Amino acid sequence: MKLVIGGYAQGKLEFVLQKEGAENCAVFDGMLPDGKKRQAAVLQGKVMVIHHFHRWVRKSLQQGNVPEEEIVSFLEQNNDCVIICDEIGNGIVPMEAFEREYRERTGRILVELAKNAEEVVRVLCGIGQKIK
Repeated sequence: MKLVIGGYAQGKLEFVLQKEGAENCAVFDGMLPDGKKRQAAVLQGKVMVIHHFHRWVRKSLQQGNVPEEEIVSFLEQNNDCVIICDEIGNGIVPMEAFEREYRERTGRILVELAKNAEEVVRVLCGIGQKIK
């Protein structure tokens, strides 16, 4: 698994598509692909790109799920994907409890993903800097 992080609108997806080859990628926006979509991507030999991972975490929390467990389960079967996530923990601390929990849990999930990632890249202004 590869992890790509960076600020909003910094060119993370474009960076991944250029690096992996756009024709070789199946992009899933704000979701983990289900069995059929996953299988289709694998059969076509495409790299699964999970774009806007932070949106998936938010949705999972809103639905009362445990995203930490869900992503571990997903990666056990799909460890050759690329996960793209905005950096959401910088800046003003939100007043709403859910927003604070969402940011903290997303950050903690990213820490665990980075530990297990083959590669971690931070993208700024469309330029990727390998940090692991």
